[in-house]
Amino acid sequence: MWLARGGPPGKPVILYEYRETRAASHIHSFLEGFTGFLQTDGYEGYSCALKSHPAITHVGCFAHARRKFFEASKVSKKAVTAEAGIKFIKSLYRIEAELRAGNLEDDVFVERRKEQCAPVLAAFRKWLEEQSLIVLPSSLTGNAIGYTLKQWPLLTAYLGSPFLTPDNNASENAIRPFVIGRKNWLFCGSPDGATSSCGMYSLIETTKQNNLNPHEYLSFLFEKAPLAKNEKDWILLLPWNCASNLAH
Repeated sequence: MWLARGGPPGKPVILYEYRETRAASHIHSFLEGFTGFLQTDGYEGYSCALKSHPAITHVGCFAHARRKFFEASKVSKKAVTAEAGIKFIKSLYRIEAELRAGNLEDDVFVERRKEQCAPVLAAFRKWLEEQSLIVLPSSLTGNAIGYTLKQWPLLTAYLGSPFLTPDNNASENAIRPFVIGRKNWLFCGSPDGATSSCGMYSLIETTKQNNLNPHEYLSFLFEKAPLAKNEKDWILLLPWNCASNLAH
């Protein structure tokens, strides 16, 4: 199951699409006509596919890097080293949260984020390079260090845009209902079932992202959709255009 989260500010959209494999070739069709930022985990298929999409800027995810350090800290003999990596990432998130809370203008926000993150990132990069020389690469801690160094240009790419955050957790959270649901609902156990479920998952998760009650929205939609006669009518039924109707 492939998932994308996007849309203009204030109108987030979740889109599910089913493909039989995770082959990089599917990314081409999924991204056809898209320009802008694509924030992903470290799956190499994205980097391979984006070589033919110069209008897309690839951005990494610090949450995935942190997860590797966290896993290492729980089982590694070098837990202290892994925990040090977590502290660097935690500092970046603290800066992000404090600046977001300030409701700054976009250009001011970006400038201050770069200024405040620069020393943390410089120290983190130096630490990673030093540790890579003394920590066994095949260990969990070594794997976390290697992953972060390899992803470094992508991990730091979020700094230049006010619309980006250090991670793609919003997309991770949107895919979770499907991951849980496929274990319970038999109709998702076939390709046809997965394909047919994409529409409902996309609609429901988009509704949730726009802070609407899914049950109320679907009830409203099923009542009004049969009356839609043209594109304008359908646009009026999109989640962000229905908040006032559902409030009454």
